[in-house]
Amino acid sequence: MAETSYSPRMKSLYEDVVRNQMIEQFGYKNPMEVPTIDKIVINMGVGEATADTKKVTTAAADLALIAGQRPVVTRARNAISNFKLRENQPVGAKVTLRKTRMFEFVDRLVNIALPRVRDFRGLNPKSFDGRGNFALGIKEHIVFPEINYDKVDQMWGMDIIVCTTAKTDDEARALLKAFNFPFRQ
Repeated sequence: MAETSYSPRMKSLYEDVVRNQMIEQFGYKNPMEVPTIDKIVINMGVGEATADTKKVTTAAADLALIAGQRPVVTRARNAISNFKLRENQPVGAKVTLRKTRMFEFVDRLVNIALPRVRDFRGLNPKSFDGRGNFALGIKEHIVFPEINYDKVDQMWGMDIIVCTTAKTDDEARALLKAFNFPFRQ
């Protein structure tokens, strides 16, 4: 598939505004030193899949609508009898976004999905892993505009991991703040 000249809004924001802010704030000598968002991994675990494997299929279809690309069905590594889980049984779906789709997803997440979350008071600024990656959880996948509320039979939560090229959490926090991520004060 050929790359078009179309550039997502968040990518132009990064190139025009964010990069210069980061150079000013952290004093990078080389423009390649400036951290950027590397990839976004969206994971949807379906606990009820032990009873009904069709639920994984519908969750994967919803995740495909949200992400804009086909997810990979994740399977159980080990059998756990207490959870009625067999080895190699489907238990969820995940998708990794890069480049254009990643920037479009960030745009939708920050401007549409997060403001629609019920009782939303901001993202936890401590949810960084020490290497500049940020993780957040969403309890209901219906906050995304691609999901038709009337056709949803069950709500699923999802984990969203934003992987950056930042070396420290402070650099990553400044990068995501520049992308208008709504962190709690």
